[in-house]
Amino acid sequence: MESGRAKRGDAAKKAPGPHYAGHRARLRKRLVMTRGEGLHEYEALELLLAHAIPRRDVKPLAKALIARFGGLAEVFDAEPAELGSVAGMGPVAVSLVLLVRTLMVACSASGMRARDWLSSPGAAVKFARAKLAGAPRERFMVILLNAKNEVIGHEVLHEGTVDRAAVYPRRIVEAALAARASGLVLVHNHPSGHTEPSAEDRAITRSIVEACRTVDVRVLDHVVVGRGGHFSLAEEGML
Repeated sequence: MESGRAKRGDAAKKAPGPHYAGHRARLRKRLVMTRGEGLHEYEALELLLAHAIPRRDVKPLAKALIARFGGLAEVFDAEPAELGSVAGMGPVAVSLVLLVRTLMVACSASGMRARDWLSSPGAAVKFARAKLAGAPRERFMVILLNAKNEVIGHEVLHEGTVDRAAVYPRRIVEAALAARASGLVLVHNHPSGHTEPSAEDRAITRSIVEACRTVDVRVLDHVVVGRGGHFSLAEEGML
């Protein structure tokens, strides 16, 4: 009897783990040793998903997500319902992806705070893209600046179609005055991904610039963001 139990115990000790266990351990080692350098996008996503789905090979799921949305950044831009529609993505996996996105936005916001917009516009643009680029509907946001052009806050003022009937210059002026801002940057997204400003975008910009001028608030830029990048009206001489 004892001999049978010992044999079964020896067999259990020798039983190999799941086929993906060694692969996952090697990925974790590479992550730590290289700080993520050299990992493919699907490998980084695979490691993340493994925390939500530890008892399954998630490499196929990671690849399916990237194929479905077009890239790793687009996976994190996706809406919860879109993520949940991919086979294998349960509530825990969806919430983990959303948590990473939330942390990315928070880090971007921290990175741009108290920085001079003119000397480091990239930090604010990075934040704007993280905040708005993947949104399924248009959102209009203002980034508020003090007299030194340092970012002191931001506010989403409108969600839906961005046009002159929806975006009131008065609301933007009120937001600037409430924050005691000396300047601001306008930001909105194009859910289509194309960042070229429309004629309506340029008309809205002109009306806001004129309204802000009456209260000595400068409009430094209007940035249109999308999954494909961003377009700065100031950089293109359209402001």
